[in-house]
Amino acid sequence: MDKIRLGIIFGGKSAEHEVSLQSAKNIIAALDQEKYEIVLIGMDKKGRWYLNQASQFLLNDHNPRLIRLNKSNQEVALIPGEQSHQLFNLAEGRSLGKIDVIFPVLHGPYGEDGTIQGLLKLANIPFVGAGVLGSAVGMDKDVMKRLLRDADLPIPRFLVFEQETREQLDFAELKRELGLPFFLKPANLGSSVGISKVKSEEDFKFALARAWQFDNKIMIEEYIKGREIECSVLGNEQPIASLPGEILPQAEFYSYEAKYIDEQGALLDIPAQLPGDLVQKVQELAIKSFQVLCCRGMARVDFFLTEEDELIINEINTIPGFTRISMYPKLWEVSGLPYPDLIDRLIELALEQHAREQRLRTSY
Repeated sequence: MDKIRLGIIFGGKSAEHEVSLQSAKNIIAALDQEKYEIVLIGMDKKGRWYLNQASQFLLNDHNPRLIRLNKSNQEVALIPGEQSHQLFNLAEGRSLGKIDVIFPVLHGPYGEDGTIQGLLKLANIPFVGAGVLGSAVGMDKDVMKRLLRDADLPIPRFLVFEQETREQLDFAELKRELGLPFFLKPANLGSSVGISKVKSEEDFKFALARAWQFDNKIMIEEYIKGREIECSVLGNEQPIASLPGEILPQAEFYSYEAKYIDEQGALLDIPAQLPGDLVQKVQELAIKSFQVLCCRGMARVDFFLTEEDELIINEINTIPGFTRISMYPKLWEVSGLPYPDLIDRLIELALEQHAREQRLRTSY
């Protein structure tokens, strides 16, 4: 049986570039070399694509603080059109052949927001994860929460401001509307990048300056006191949910450092210590969120569990982390699906979804 030629795109232009490098490293290590011919495409922070060798595609790969993309001298591009010549070496002006399926291991804008998914659809290449729509609404916390709210799913109270309306931001009014503390975050980033917990007017000024650096739209959200519960979802038309896990932050909140750099920054309770009826409710809400937001392939849904056992949906991640300490693969492992089998299943789902779409007519 011929190997599946699997392209892995990693890195990217977002502030989550280094997280992507860690995720790619772990996915590549879990792949069955007998089953896949792996094509590594590293994207630098300016958006240029490079063909990398598996033995040397990262620098400082054992140090999350210093990890870097090791750029090669082979700059490449995807060319929509003739399927046998999809990957193209720009420096040498020659085709590098067809890619059977791509795993976009890209977190944040320009990777998780529908942009790369649109390019892959134009190039007619199957890819892992949500399509253009599911990726876009999953990335934009404002649109995501409006859709969840319209589906009558439980979410925190929130307000949204764009650069054009920043003059309307008034700390006293926000305090009256949402109470203190509240969270202030960029609307289109994940991994806790640019997020601040605001307790005072001084915090507010700092948080605003920080968030505007990453996005032209910010979200201000009420603080929910409760446990942080996460659940992994897998599938296309009939998704399934993993056992839930619990994040136990050792600081103010589950920060970027706690997620990806400091292994002592948060404790992971996997599976979460929850009664059976709550486990079922988490799973049902996770699947419902996945479906309402038009997701495919995979997603991780994050919740708050209040002292009254009320579940509040925090957000969805359509390309969740795959680092050594990431919850998405860990939750599937404890649910009976080992890491290598999980990667295989995600690739199968990508091929199934592509085949389903290929049956649709494109002309009248």
